[in-house]
Amino acid sequence: MLLSEGQMSDYKGAALMLDALPKAKALLGDRGYDAAWFRKALADRNITACIPSKKNRKVQIQHDPVLYRQRHKIENMFGRLKDWRRIHTRYDRCAHTFMSAICIAATVIFWLNQ
Repeated sequence: MLLSEGQMSDYKGAALMLDALPKAKALLGDRGYDAAWFRKALADRNITACIPSKKNRKVQIQHDPVLYRQRHKIENMFGRLKDWRRIHTRYDRCAHTFMSAICIAATVIFWLNQ
């Protein structure tokens, strides 16, 4: 897991995580991850990129809309984590403590949903 500054663009953060990606069939991402070099890096790892093209791309690249609709589950998870005030406002200055708070919140959320 990578903790980056809040102002970092999505695809720059993805470049830092590229070597740590697990084996997968597809990667779901929003328009912020639409970059030719990122798509090529995923293709080199035999991962299908399910990323819609940016509006300003001259040649639009098709994506699987049925698979892309599953992305709401990821967004819901971030929304639930941000229900926790400590995580939403990032009270913790130390990255290790902040990551620990995220893990505790995720564990409680998982436990409550069972």
